[in-house]
Amino acid sequence: MIDLRQRSREAERLDVGVEDEEAVRSLGDLRLVNRWLGGRRSLLRAVRPFLQEGIRVLDVGCGSADLPAWLQRTTPSRIMVVGVDLKLLHLQQAPPGVHRVVADVRQLPFPPLSFDVVTVSLFLHHFDAPEVGGVLRALFSLARRALVVNDLRRARVPLLFGQAVFPFLFRSPVSVADGLVSVRRGFRPQELAEAFASADLRGVRIWRRFPYRLVAVAERGGNGGPGP
Repeated sequence: MIDLRQRSREAERLDVGVEDEEAVRSLGDLRLVNRWLGGRRSLLRAVRPFLQEGIRVLDVGCGSADLPAWLQRTTPSRIMVVGVDLKLLHLQQAPPGVHRVVADVRQLPFPPLSFDVVTVSLFLHHFDAPEVGGVLRALFSLARRALVVNDLRRARVPLLFGQAVFPFLFRSPVSVADGLVSVRRGFRPQELAEAFASADLRGVRIWRRFPYRLVAVAERGGNGGPGP
């Protein structure tokens, strides 16, 4: 039986590199996950209080940017969305309306407080524990109002579900393998809280969301960090 007491450090195949055609198929599977397995709902509930006219939203590790594009379509207010990903191929699959930037989260090309809200969805778990705090600190430095994290909660049930369902649900075998690794790289609530604490971000609100998601909000000038 797979030990889930600690986060896995196994790399995901899409991070290591796969053929372009396979990567595009896998991105399509990720869009399906976001649509039907809680990605959209979890993100919207956390971001909705900040969705005012004219705000700027940055989504880092956006893949094909389906989530920021969906936020832009869903909110009645006009918002500007920027998607950042390390790989140009991923951003080439993004829908129109999303400003696309190729960049590494460790060297983001934006000055502090450039955006009202910064979001990361199914991204933070790609980093091993020693890196997570630094990533959170860098992301929070860009947010005028809040940093929102939407990621996986590590548990036995989603792992068993993935083993049984992913081979039939996903078009790409990369998605099947990476989906199971992602579950094993996910967080427990206390681990995520400790990561924020290591970034010197206090009072962060963390919720469990269906199905097996963790959502965290670090709000500037209130819970989660100092004012500008």
